[in-house]
Amino acid sequence: MKSIELFNDHFQNYKVYGIPKAQLVIADIPYNIGEDAYGSNPMWYNGGDNANGESELAGKAFFDTDKDFRIAEFMHFCSKMLRPDAKDNSEGKEIGKNGKKSGGGACMIVFCAFEQMMQVIEYGARYGFAKYIPLQFHKNYSPQVLKANMRVVGNTEYAILLYRNKLPKFNNGGRMIFNNIPYPRDMETVKIHPTQKSVPLLRYLIELFTDVGDVVIDPCAGSGSSLLAAAQCGRKAYGFEIKKDFFKEANEKVLRFIQPSMF
Repeated sequence: MKSIELFNDHFQNYKVYGIPKAQLVIADIPYNIGEDAYGSNPMWYNGGDNANGESELAGKAFFDTDKDFRIAEFMHFCSKMLRPDAKDNSEGKEIGKNGKKSGGGACMIVFCAFEQMMQVIEYGARYGFAKYIPLQFHKNYSPQVLKANMRVVGNTEYAILLYRNKLPKFNNGGRMIFNNIPYPRDMETVKIHPTQKSVPLLRYLIELFTDVGDVVIDPCAGSGSSLLAAAQCGRKAYGFEIKKDFFKEANEKVLRFIQPSMF
């Protein structure tokens, strides 16, 4: 099996591929906002300028699955594919970068809409992920359209870090980790997906919660940016993307930059 692989399939069909269990699941799940998807995005307008009138994307969803994503199915997948906690009572307090194993448990990071956060927490608990830490990522820019009556502009993305009982491993060198994290702008990776996440941010998270050689899985891989980030960190990574166009573009424009020397 390859160290990095993207499957054009739904994550529910994971058993077919025999992929190993992960130390980290990282996913940007659909926000279930349907036809309002571009409501705060410049692409609602021609050329990104509201003076030019609405574009063909006005009143449309990002994709046809962005209205009925089932969080329960996602959590079931994570409960099966995240490594179980080790039987010892380590709390993940060792510092990975000083040569010691952290001993921490596996975890998942779920990017979601602010309105979805409690739902993600509740479903996580149902499937055995009793502990959580809310995360925020702040940008020094905003994709939202500036309108005459808009003075507060969104520059924040949200996620939930979920784990079972044992704290995740932290490769933080003994430094404090804040749950409000800067979101570095990605000016290098070609953008092929409307909600594509920054590869530098994904690298930071992957390096923080996994060791070199660990497995990372993205059940909603989209552009494949999480797989690229994992490869750049020397991790193994597997992803699922059900949409054929995104799968094709991810392989042709993003994952082609992965080199064997990364491992």
